[in-house]
Amino acid sequence: MKVFARAPALPLTLDRPKADPGQGDGAPDKTAVGQGRLGLGVLVGLRWLTLGAELIALLAGALWLGPQPQLAIAFAVVAAAAAINLVMSLIAPLRRARGEWTLALQLAFDIAQMAIVLFLTGGVLNPFCLLLIAPVTLGAATLRERQALMVGAFAALVLLVISVWSLPPPWPPESPATTPVLFRLAVAAATLTGIVLTAGYAWRAAAEASRMEVALYLTQTVLAREQRLSALGGLAAAAAHELGTPLATMTVIAKEMARQAPSDSLKEDANLLISQAERCREILTRLTEEPDTDDAVHARMTLLQLANEAIEPHLDMGVRVEAVVSGPRGLRPPEIRRMPEVLHALTSFVENAVDFARSEVLVSVRFDEASVMVEVRDDGKGFSPDVLAKLGEPYVTSRPGAEGSRSGHVGMGLGFFIAKTLLERTGAKVDFRNAGGALISARWPLAAIEAPPAPGGFELGVGEHAPVVEEGT
Repeated sequence: MKVFARAPALPLTLDRPKADPGQGDGAPDKTAVGQGRLGLGVLVGLRWLTLGAELIALLAGALWLGPQPQLAIAFAVVAAAAAINLVMSLIAPLRRARGEWTLALQLAFDIAQMAIVLFLTGGVLNPFCLLLIAPVTLGAATLRERQALMVGAFAALVLLVISVWSLPPPWPPESPATTPVLFRLAVAAATLTGIVLTAGYAWRAAAEASRMEVALYLTQTVLAREQRLSALGGLAAAAAHELGTPLATMTVIAKEMARQAPSDSLKEDANLLISQAERCREILTRLTEEPDTDDAVHARMTLLQLANEAIEPHLDMGVRVEAVVSGPRGLRPPEIRRMPEVLHALTSFVENAVDFARSEVLVSVRFDEASVMVEVRDDGKGFSPDVLAKLGEPYVTSRPGAEGSRSGHVGMGLGFFIAKTLLERTGAKVDFRNAGGALISARWPLAAIEAPPAPGGFELGVGEHAPVVEEGT
């Protein structure tokens, strides 16, 4: 059989937050990605490793080459840096500092300290100039772009300086006295290339990890919000049930007062109490028409109800929004568990379809003995190739002309990732492609979404919003 429905607008609409017009999908500002992930205490600990490596290298050089004045000065520089690091490790407020500029200055201090040691030990001819890669890579992975670029630029400047101006390496006496400047510049260029490549890899990996972190956090936030809305519906139903008895008592007493009123004014007041009590009763009745509690009866819904709730917030957006439920003839549509994450995800897909449709959006719910599938199709231009390649990943986009979109929604990249993740958590397989327009589908095994038998064999109807039409009639 097939059930065709155009869901009517309900008295209450879903309060969906609008995205900020410069931040696709209402996502956090991209400049905040990675901010605060590294504290000064971590830098202090890492600096001990750097100073330890420098100390071991200087000790090995002194044992191999013998005592030399420039090595003694280098030892003094490392000792001074160690003393500063010890003081910083003992001051609790400094260990907890997380400012971007504070961390950038600390990394610049590390670069300057390494540069002095390298200047004393041969500049770029010292193989340990590769240590300059470490602070730049750390900055690229944890700082904002501006601060990370400044740290990298400072390292490049230092590298250029020590490539043309440094003390000669403490070579043994039989080694060449001078080294061609061209060779020094080549070593500096090779080291700088290594710094750029390593920092670039670290920045790209950190940015991707941050986007995933933000997307997963927003996914959890959206799910928690939908669950709170579901719980709020349960509270409304419980309140309506509890208030029914006192309202009935008040109505009876008010009617007695009206019947025995000694004056017309008192009778009018009693009649006013009766009318207001009846109004309260009507409001409570509306609250209980579509309860959303977690009991065995209200925690289930029909496929038609699922489609109705997905399209209801978008019925007045200027396009035709239709819902269709279909399945094999003679097979009764299954009842499914009410899951806030499924409702949120499907509503997001419909919202996206409404924004890009020319005139029509169709939500098709198909079922058989083994599965349930929901398709959201619009008659627009479909996904562009660059968007289609990214859908399902946690990225943020801004649509051209989004300020004038029907729903006020700005980006779909992060929102699609959240919706897809929510559906996959319920056991759905999500697919998206172009088929005339954009087509998004989600398929569940029936066992993953079907509601358990209700107490007493209670079953919901197929829905009050549309008649049932048998195939062939």
